[in-house]
Amino acid sequence: MADTKKDTKKVKTDEKAAETIVDEVTAESADTAETTTTDVNVTETVDVPEEQAEAAKPKPVAKENRRGSKALREENDKLKERCQDAEDKYKRLLAECENIRQRNEKESSKMYDFGAKDVLGKLLPVVDNFERAIAAIPEEDKDRPFEAGVDKIYKSLMTSLESIGVTPMNCEGEQFDPAFHNAVMHVEDENYGENVIVEEMQRGYMYKDQVLRFSMVKVAN
Repeated sequence: MADTKKDTKKVKTDEKAAETIVDEVTAESADTAETTTTDVNVTETVDVPEEQAEAAKPKPVAKENRRGSKALREENDKLKERCQDAEDKYKRLLAECENIRQRNEKESSKMYDFGAKDVLGKLLPVVDNFERAIAAIPEEDKDRPFEAGVDKIYKSLMTSLESIGVTPMNCEGEQFDPAFHNAVMHVEDENYGENVIVEEMQRGYMYKDQVLRFSMVKVAN
């Protein structure tokens, strides 16, 4: 009987302790809610002068300056036309400059060729003398050092001339052409056709596509 009373007292004590803890937690929660809840309601009024407020207002765009207006479209078309004219003039000037450059290059090349022909023409008699000297050497003496040296100098000279565009015509046996040949003799020979070059008495030379010296030839029939 005594034990039952003790147990009942203990239970009541525990219930009071639990109620006390719950009350404390509830109070703390209420305090936290009050602390964290904040109403923000700030209203600030700035006094602006009436003139500044009026100036800050957006101004209406004039009718003639509005996008898509007739005057603006016409001005845009005129600007496009001027740009197109300027581009056409630029292209014409560019083409004209290119033509002038090409003409100057051609004229410079012609002047160079004209001067080169004059100098090379004066060297041809030297070539003729080499050929006469080599032709006068007897066959048995061609292997001697001096004669062999003359032949090597002649071949070196001809190689140098060919490297700059000088080439011999070698027209023997071809048809006579007054644009390249100079007929100094005429013979009748049934072994050849009409106007055939029988002999090249003085060799002619070409400089690139121009006649450097006409060939002096003997023509048959």
